[in-house]
Amino acid sequence: MDCLFCNYDKTKYIAENTYGFAIYDEFPVNKGHALIIPKRHFESYFDATHEEITGLYALMNDVKEIIDEEFSPDGYNVGVNVGEWGGQTIMHLHMHMIPRYMGDVENPRGGIRKFKNELVPYDG
Repeated sequence: MDCLFCNYDKTKYIAENTYGFAIYDEFPVNKGHALIIPKRHFESYFDATHEEITGLYALMNDVKEIIDEEFSPDGYNVGVNVGEWGGQTIMHLHMHMIPRYMGDVENPRGGIRKFKNELVPYDG
């Protein structure tokens, strides 16, 4: 299978468990930006089993400890892009853990909502 994550270099893992592995993002948004990736190949978060989600969540907590120790961030954004129109570019589920630092943006209020300035709030 020609999938970047299915064939990823295991020597670059920063953490691993039965269900997934973690790496530092090669195109980080902030220092310490990590990806949590399931070992089984599937595209969408919504295709994950309950066991995989539980395992990936546990791995995310392990990675948080690693990032906290190495980079001492002041906060985090955690997210998943699902599908092309959700911003997904590698069609193998991966979860972003983006450390945030005091002063990395002028006003962090709104969190990930601020990453898409031109998105107009839905008023139903």
